[in-house]
Amino acid sequence: MPRGDGRSRPNDRAVACPTVLPVSDSTVRIFLHVLAASVWVGGQLTVAGLLPVLRRLGADAPRQVARRFGVIAWSAFVVLVATGIWNLLEVDLSDTSPAYHATLGLKIGLVALSGVGAAVHSLGKSKAALALGGAVGFLAAIGALFSGIMLTGR
Repeated sequence: MPRGDGRSRPNDRAVACPTVLPVSDSTVRIFLHVLAASVWVGGQLTVAGLLPVLRRLGADAPRQVARRFGVIAWSAFVVLVATGIWNLLEVDLSDTSPAYHATLGLKIGLVALSGVGAAVHSLGKSKAALALGGAVGFLAAIGALFSGIMLTGR
């Protein structure tokens, strides 16, 4: 896959198909990363939007939905971290600017903060822990998503 400057990465393997563009390792890696980010960030937004309806269904409905969503969301978070590391292994950091390094550091910090915030929310017993953990986790996830998009432009 081109690096943005038209050159291919030497370790990309493409699968030939005569009617569509070839699929490379980097295409699969980025697809998995974006899919997992869609679940992690979009899922949080969706559950937050459904919460008023869930509360009307019964006192236990939000907890049951959150527990099930947690299984899906934390699986996506693991995929995000794994593909994020895979992404880093494919970048020649000596060929990037100090601004790229700063943005990458910011993204890594936001990913960690998102995970910690979500864990506080998931494990919290008080309303304050639920609210603060959820807010911090979600806002950090949005920031990580935005900074990740910034990194694609190098």
